[in-house]
Amino acid sequence: MESLPALFSDLALILVTAGLTTVIFKWLKQPVVLGYIIAGFIIGPNFEWFPVVQDHTSVETWSEIGMVFMLFGIGLEFSFKKLKKVGGTVGITALTELVTMCVVGFLLGKTLGWSQMDSIFLGAMLSISSTTIIAKAFDDMKLHREKFSGNVIGELVVEDLEAVLLMVILSTLAVSQSFNGMELVTSMLKLAFFLLVWFFGGIFLVPTVLKWSRKFMSEETLTVFAVGLCFLMVVLANLAGYSSALGAFIMGSILAETLEAEAIHKLTTPIKNLFGAIFFVSVGMMVDPQILVNYWWQILIVTLVLLIFKPLSNVIGRLIAGLGLKQAMQGGFCFSQIGEFSFIIATLGLNYGVIDEFLYPIIVSVSIITTFITPYAIKSAVPSYQWVTKHFPEGWLNHLENSDSGIKVKSGKKVNMGSFLARQFKNIVIYLAIIIAVVFIAFFASSFIMKYVGQPWSGAISTALSLVLLSPFLWAMGFKHTLVKTTHKLMDANKFNKTLILIVFILRFVIVGVISYFVIRHFLNGFFWPRLGVGSPWYQLINIGFALVFTVLLRVLSPAMKFYKRIEDRFTDNLNKRQSMQVFTIPEILQENCHLQKMTLSPDSDYSGKLIKDTDFRDNYNVSVVSVERGKQLFELPKSDFQLFPYDKITFVGHEDHLRLLLSKVEVFDEQLIQEHEDSEVDLYKVEVRPQSPYVGVALMDSGLAEKLDAMVIAIERDGHFILNPSARITFQPADLVWFVAQKDKAEFLMNYNPDTIPNTQL
Repeated sequence: MESLPALFSDLALILVTAGLTTVIFKWLKQPVVLGYIIAGFIIGPNFEWFPVVQDHTSVETWSEIGMVFMLFGIGLEFSFKKLKKVGGTVGITALTELVTMCVVGFLLGKTLGWSQMDSIFLGAMLSISSTTIIAKAFDDMKLHREKFSGNVIGELVVEDLEAVLLMVILSTLAVSQSFNGMELVTSMLKLAFFLLVWFFGGIFLVPTVLKWSRKFMSEETLTVFAVGLCFLMVVLANLAGYSSALGAFIMGSILAETLEAEAIHKLTTPIKNLFGAIFFVSVGMMVDPQILVNYWWQILIVTLVLLIFKPLSNVIGRLIAGLGLKQAMQGGFCFSQIGEFSFIIATLGLNYGVIDEFLYPIIVSVSIITTFITPYAIKSAVPSYQWVTKHFPEGWLNHLENSDSGIKVKSGKKVNMGSFLARQFKNIVIYLAIIIAVVFIAFFASSFIMKYVGQPWSGAISTALSLVLLSPFLWAMGFKHTLVKTTHKLMDANKFNKTLILIVFILRFVIVGVISYFVIRHFLNGFFWPRLGVGSPWYQLINIGFALVFTVLLRVLSPAMKFYKRIEDRFTDNLNKRQSMQVFTIPEILQENCHLQKMTLSPDSDYSGKLIKDTDFRDNYNVSVVSVERGKQLFELPKSDFQLFPYDKITFVGHEDHLRLLLSKVEVFDEQLIQEHEDSEVDLYKVEVRPQSPYVGVALMDSGLAEKLDAMVIAIERDGHFILNPSARITFQPADLVWFVAQKDKAEFLMNYNPDTIPNTQL
């Protein structure tokens, strides 16, 4: 018999050990992730009294897949639209923490006597938190719906982007031993470009494909399709030089805007849990007790500094961003660990040979210790807040809390010259990113055209194809104009505004012309005008002339550019489709205090089976029922006498805090997966119809078996043949074997029936 690869025995060892340890940790009421890490230590190479994993390479690959699914799940719950909503807050907080921890880490390394590069890398590694660890802690502690969790996830995304930039900076330092500001700016622009292209392209294409194929989608095909898209984006991110985690998160964010988001999240959660377990087990496998012994005091110092300064800097950043003290502490205490990006940064330093080898195991040990502490740090946020409120001066507390209390009302937006210019600049940047992406696609397509057509006509065909593909986006950049009345008001206000607006419009026209010129020049490149020569002035003038004619033609054909309008409408519809399925949309001025939230009514909820008028939705939670989905039926604005059934999807409107409190009462989930019931007294029996039985010649529906004995006949054996689920009109005949289901006492009565001792009835 052929022997199995080592991966099979490794997976069996990993999953069985992880399963046993997590059951123990659940029994001890501890976070599951800690059980995974202990399991990893037990089966790791440094624990001699237990079987160890053999194929470490395969396990590392599987753990990488686990990290991909973890980030994919986070993206499904946190879209880019939510990131935009909290963008200012998380940006300030993440930047505050990044700068603080880089400085603190560098000073700590120098204090410990480490080299300058070791100290720089230490600061970078301490500045990045673990998205995977926090996400798992949120899952275990059911904190995803808490008010502070949205900001936490948003900040983790920003930190991942910061980690990418840090890796660029550290790579430059490692190679040249000097800081290259231009390379940093280039990397930032490159990252922004890819994010824009991925987001806009994904929102346009993915929901469109899903809409077309929705009627063909089953749970199986939707799972395969969603996971395939996830790994496609992982590959694209890797080709662009970014982490697989970033690619998985981006695709999750794109799918979060689709109608299938909830179904995809439900279907992929078991996959995420499986591979996530392998990821955390692999982290535990890196624990080496000998390193803990040799460097125990350095590990202890780094851990203490991390646990003090990292949450503190995060809380300060949140307070600077305008969050209240309680929310700042709840969010800040989540950032009490380092994780996967810290390992990547350490590996980068080792590969370049610029850091000492002892730094990697120290960071791994600190990461594992802080992973253990993270759930407890999150739990300690509220008690710490209560301690602060008792011991801090009242004036300080009022100042720190004022941004988190009262009702916030946003005033209507006023369009002034500054906002007009900002809008124009934003549009130019977005269109440029899309145009550059389309140009790359055109360049790729031109290689195939040249292969099959050849010169000189391949240049002309490629030019025509590129300009056709680019035309709607070039037209939008150069000539699309909204807010016409507002623009005229700004121009009429003073001559300076008028001049500035004209310059902006001319600049848009020039940018279109320059792009058209370079596209034409690239594809024609001397083959279409061989006699003139690429370097001749006439060749350049002809290219400029073509570009100018094409640009003017775009302006003349503005009324015909309905194609772009369809593209824009499709993108907007895809972006807002999930929200548009709600009964109504909350206006922006109310969004700070009023939210819509859909909840699925659990069968175990106290509200199940109640009329709306008998609930405490209004009295105790100050929320209202907007609609109820029941199967394919939608009941809008149900009356007070409307009865709620289990698994109804109820849409509530109210304040975010009230909705969060109500959620645990509506969606009731028992911690115990399998519920044990009392032993059933129902069993399957058979009885023979005797010739003297009163059942002979009696139809099943007239026998009274169901009404008087609660017996259900499921089969009759007659002349060696079975009649399954017999008709109610069938009559019993002598020697029939009747198979029935009943409780034990009723079955015994029927099987021992004796007409001489039992009163004559209509049985």
